[in-house]
Amino acid sequence: MKLGADNETLAENKILILYLLSIIEKPINNDELYRLVLSIQDMNYFYFQQFLLDLENNEYIINYKKENDFLYEITEKGRSTLELTIDVLPGIIKVKVDETVKGELREIQNESAVRAEFIPLSEKEFIVKCKIIENNVMIFEIQSFATSREQAVKIVQNWEANAATIYPKVLQMLNE
Repeated sequence: MKLGADNETLAENKILILYLLSIIEKPINNDELYRLVLSIQDMNYFYFQQFLLDLENNEYIINYKKENDFLYEITEKGRSTLELTIDVLPGIIKVKVDETVKGELREIQNESAVRAEFIPLSEKEFIVKCKIIENNVMIFEIQSFATSREQAVKIVQNWEANAATIYPKVLQMLNE
């Protein structure tokens, strides 16, 4: 697809994004939204970003920062516009969206439920943040200090691989 493609194709892609955001009914980050779009239809990442910018400039969607993520959400104006233009989206794509979104969303939510990152303070000092997020709400966060990049990476990897075991143990220890 080229950005110079006919107006109907461009409109169809924007309506697809609005349709996905209306079905999701909650804020979603850029990567997760792009992943959902790709599960429905092949779309160049740069075109996708341009479509998001156009939708945001027209106030059909909003983009805001929550913690370390930028989230997208459909606006009332976007919902109204979607109602008026939904017929532009081919029925086969609507069916594909309805069939695909639930499974993809579950997978995305499971992936995004456990997060870890490290922030360098200097060459030999790092803060490591380990989190559990459910429905875009942080339910657990713990920070640790690491004295090397290797140690920070090891903590991140350990958290991502073992959070389901570590989290209950920490809660139990805190409740004793």
